[in-house]
Amino acid sequence: MRKMTLGLDWFSATINSIALWGAVLAVIVMVGSAGWQVIARYVLDAPPIWTEELSRRAMVWGGMLGASCAFRSSADPTLFPGMRDLEGRAGAVLALIRASGVLIFAAPVIWFSIFDSRMNPLRGFLGRSLNRNAEMIDVPMIWFTAAVPLAFAIIVLHVLAMTLIRVTGHVPDNLKTPKKV
Repeated sequence: MRKMTLGLDWFSATINSIALWGAVLAVIVMVGSAGWQVIARYVLDAPPIWTEELSRRAMVWGGMLGASCAFRSSADPTLFPGMRDLEGRAGAVLALIRASGVLIFAAPVIWFSIFDSRMNPLRGFLGRSLNRNAEMIDVPMIWFTAAVPLAFAIIVLHVLAMTLIRVTGHVPDNLKTPKKV
């Protein structure tokens, strides 16, 4: 069980690192395209039509991937942050309650990203955006809308790893909270 727990935590940390790099890249694209929009509008007097839309799409990717990274590092908003530090049976029960809440919220988002209410994948969130193009950029909208279910799937991976760590008690050294002196 320890090997599986540490393996899942390693996989979660690896995916988190990739997501963090993706979020940073998305923010760089957003700032770059918005900066070019300003320069082109006020200096060159010829604003391109694609920069605003690219900035918006990059903001979605940066925000969604950044939210999954914030969840992994416990930087997401929480009502009782001290409860994450509880160990033993109480910590395990609270981890299961937290995981249940995350799954109750994330499962419908992932489900309806793939399917509609009649189980038709062509009418789900991703299916509807498959054949639509962005307004100013000739790119299928699925490249932008995929950020939502991907980020939620990453969050589910993180919560599974974190819950398994708490329930089994196999907390890796990098996740242990330093003791207060």
